[in-house]
Amino acid sequence: MSGPGSSPLSLARSFLFVPGNRPERFAKALASGADAVIIDLEDAVPLDAKATARDALLAAWSGLDAAERARLLVRVNPAGTPWHAADLAAVASLTGLGALMLPKAENAQQVEQAFHTSSMLVLPLIESAEGVGQMDAIARAAGTLRLGLGHIDLQADLGMRCGPDEAELAPIRLAMVVASRRAVLPSPVDGVTTATTDAQVLSQDAQRSRRFGFGAKLCIHPAQVAGVHQALAPTEAECDWARRVLAAEVAAGGGAFSVDGKMVDPPVLLLARQILLIL
Repeated sequence: MSGPGSSPLSLARSFLFVPGNRPERFAKALASGADAVIIDLEDAVPLDAKATARDALLAAWSGLDAAERARLLVRVNPAGTPWHAADLAAVASLTGLGALMLPKAENAQQVEQAFHTSSMLVLPLIESAEGVGQMDAIARAAGTLRLGLGHIDLQADLGMRCGPDEAELAPIRLAMVVASRRAVLPSPVDGVTTATTDAQVLSQDAQRSRRFGFGAKLCIHPAQVAGVHQALAPTEAECDWARRVLAAEVAAGGGAFSVDGKMVDPPVLLLARQILLIL
């Protein structure tokens, strides 16, 4: 099993959901330009169609090539539900799958059980007060790929009434970024924007994600993918600055140097490399 850092999903910026009981949409989702596609066996699937969705996924798998499989995640039903064990067993049979998404993750044991049962890296979604309280342990659990925020379920669990800017969730977003950094995980994945046809709202949400240190965002419509990529990508000015910093480092030959009148130290060099890494 490869570690999180070796997975192409570590650098993915857009994660697009597609219902597991609609296999005719799988190819369209993969062709949407999204970095990753989540085949959803949970919220998008009616209770009486859970088994049908699982069977549809298994039937469709042979028609996917290796590159497509590596971009896919499967969101299973949560631990404690009647479908969880069967979902994990199905996922274990999906050769080449990129990762498993575990909704409503509330402790490290759930993550590690999913990891060991399926042999797949796990992207846990933090969607409850208990998940927030256990976030550090979940981030450090064996098999965790990166953390994700399910902020709509979380608001419901906490009884929150967030405003349009979701300022009330700022402490939780910051805590998730800190937990990811402490566990040496890739930057976390922010929650969905429910306004599927409002490009301005999407851009504002994704820009907020970037300001907080999130590196990716969940999408619920193909039309959101391009906006997410644009908002999460470095600006041309940032790229130009990063290239000049790295060029100046080479020219300095190990000596002290500055760019734009400002001394460049190791944290600045790290930031420059991070900017160019996600192009």
